[in-house]
Amino acid sequence: MVNMQAMEHPSEEQGGNALTKAQLSEILFEQIGLNKRESKDMVDAFFDLIAETLVEGQEVKISGFGNFQVRTKAPRPGRNPRTGEVVAIESRRVVTFHASPKLKEAVQSGSATAA
Repeated sequence: MVNMQAMEHPSEEQGGNALTKAQLSEILFEQIGLNKRESKDMVDAFFDLIAETLVEGQEVKISGFGNFQVRTKAPRPGRNPRTGEVVAIESRRVVTFHASPKLKEAVQSGSATAA
């Protein structure tokens, strides 16, 4: 299992406080023992699979983490903030994320061990 507690926080040069795909690959390399190319390929394949599943309109459920869903938003009237002109906003598909109770608890307590 990957030890997320032992992971260093990203520096400003690496994008501030965001965890990146490159950092995930590095964690797989250091803690699992995959080579760097395998680590990068595995992370890319994981996110590609999630994206493909969502594009197909299916839900993605990750136990202990949360659910990703595709939702269709209805068309609605909008307003151009610069001119105040009323414009039509067409229907669109959006991805929503709902955190699991375990993830919510971990975020609230500040401890990854709750997840």
